[in-house]
Amino acid sequence: MKLKAQIMDEAALNRALMRISHEIVEKNKGVENLLLVGIRRRGEPIARRIQANIQKIENVELPCGSIDIRFYRDDLTALADSPQVQRTELPFDVTDRDVVLTDDVLYTGRTARAAIEAVFSCGRPRSIQFAVLVDRGHRELPIRADYVGKNIPTSRSELVEVRLPEFDGETGVFLMDLTT
Repeated sequence: MKLKAQIMDEAALNRALMRISHEIVEKNKGVENLLLVGIRRRGEPIARRIQANIQKIENVELPCGSIDIRFYRDDLTALADSPQVQRTELPFDVTDRDVVLTDDVLYTGRTARAAIEAVFSCGRPRSIQFAVLVDRGHRELPIRADYVGKNIPTSRSELVEVRLPEFDGETGVFLMDLTT
């Protein structure tokens, strides 16, 4: 795998997440009924960054949790015979609430579909919205993000890699070539 380009540096990533945070507040006419749910792994710190941004904007700390979607994936047997599922951490009831799912990259839509199913296994929300840092196209399911940090047209031989300090020791979005 070879680095093709850096798409976003730390400042650009932070600006995109701040814009998404403002859009969430605007679309929902405030934050009264909102919950943030990060899709493990990189969607979780993205949700926490959006939570911190909204706290600055609205002076309200939104409830924030995370879900592990591996059990809900449609390619479960292709991943492993017995996948290691991490705990879902939703310290709140999702019933009749507006849930904003967060993830780093939207690609085929299969992760988003699994996340929606995981949320419904915890209750029946009033609505589910979807926020992603990067939309790279190539959808296989009729899924779209409500909030997008950056659209990056890619080929299937490329990988969009979001690096966050919690996992990678640096912050940025990188385009990788899978053919080399």
